Amino acid sequence: MILGFFALLIGYLIGSIPFGLVLTKAAGLGDIRKIGSGNIGATNVLRTGRKDLALLTLVLDAGKAAFVALLFKYLAGSEIIGLLAGVASILGHNYPLFLKFKGGKGVASTLGLMLAMTPLVGVLTALTWLFMAFTFRYSSLSALTALALAPFYALFIENPSISLIYLLLTLLSFYRHKDNIKRILNGQESKIKLKGTSQK
Repeated sequence: MILGFFALLIGYLIGSIPFGLVLTKAAGLGDIRKIGSGNIGATNVLRTGRKDLALLTLVLDAGKAAFVALLFKYLAGSEIIGLLAGVASILGHNYPLFLKFKGGKGVASTLGLMLAMTPLVGVLTALTWLFMAFTFRYSSLSALTALALAPFYALFIENPSISLIYLLLTLLSFYRHKDNIKRILNGQESKIKLKGTSQK
């Protein structure tokens, strides 16, 4: 019980670290929240023109959820405790304590959790994102499609409990992308520029 509490607390605090904001400020690019969509994730970091920082943001945002999930899976000897720590990290990314609960959308962190805890599900989800991104060139649509399919991948590959957790994360992601969904429906969502930076 106590370890479960610490898994949630530490997961949330680590998830709250806004790597996109930290990296862009350290690079002298100012406040990423005042650029592009104002998001702290890798897609918005890419709008600064620094692909290296965008990639590093992606890796760190994915890595923080993966790290706490694997850590507490090992410490507790429980897959569920590990998953809950990862979910807490995603919540921290979306609603970070250090940024007055105004954070990102959690796609990279969610994918990091899936890759760490259910590698095959994570790989299939990532491949779905890549297929959608190269076919339709909408970052948000790619993420939403990939995450919408993840619970079904988990149901067939893993078990109903993990599928349910991923379904809840999918619903959270859809909520965080509500503005993007409106722009997609209105034909106003910007596409990924495959040979340059992307914009929304």
